[in-house]
Amino acid sequence: MTTHSTAHPSLHDVLRLDRTEEDRFRSRLVYPDEKPLYGGQIAAQALVAAGRTVGEDRSPNSLHLYYLRSGTASRATEFRVQRDRDGRTFSARRVVAVQDGKVIATASCSFGVAASGPDIQAASAPEVPGDPEDFPVYPAPRMFGLDCRLPPGPRSAEWPTRFWARAVDAPVGDGLMRAATLTYLSDRSNGLGGLDLPVPVIPASLDHAIWFHRRVDPADWMLMDLVPHTLSAERMWYTGTIHDRSGALAASLAQELLTRPRAPRTS
Repeated sequence: MTTHSTAHPSLHDVLRLDRTEEDRFRSRLVYPDEKPLYGGQIAAQALVAAGRTVGEDRSPNSLHLYYLRSGTASRATEFRVQRDRDGRTFSARRVVAVQDGKVIATASCSFGVAASGPDIQAASAPEVPGDPEDFPVYPAPRMFGLDCRLPPGPRSAEWPTRFWARAVDAPVGDGLMRAATLTYLSDRSNGLGGLDLPVPVIPASLDHAIWFHRRVDPADWMLMDLVPHTLSAERMWYTGTIHDRSGALAASLAQELLTRPRAPRTS
């Protein structure tokens, strides 16, 4: 199976998977990286794998994923899909992500047909004055095809809890590709920047959930807002939202982090 390594990968490269068997897929992109494989990439690719086994009339409505082992970007990941159910309205899939014969993540995904009915958004999007393009760039060296910008105001230099983002090379496609783009973005930063931590910690994702509410254009600016709720027993839980530029709630997310104290540097 051919894999591709490039100095300048695109979002299309990230989300493109090869079908190796009827319900098995393999990522095409590998690249050198000293850090563990970005969790948003695993989640987005798992969603794409699951979505390629459901009917074209169904789009993602949620994903729940557990990170079990650190992956590496220098090796391709295999995604094994289990077809749990296909009902008249919803389809359920389970996905196992594997590297070198070891499971690095498991996911459950739900897909549904388009439906009509009331469209109610209980809370407004956070107010962020100014134009995103005028704000400084939020560097994302391990995330490809995304332009992230930091609005003014109090923020953590390492883990900002509010920023704008857009896909600069969004794959042209259906609701699956749009949802996968939001999933790829959803693991960027975390809620740690909203806490007054007594000691620095090293965050590692334990599990991740995202719900898709409304279709948006990922090529337009989206506001990501993260809210910490609790930290105890070295586990931190936060929630978040992704709104489009008009203020429509596109997706909600929740994640638990392992937050072990960072060892002091030695001279």
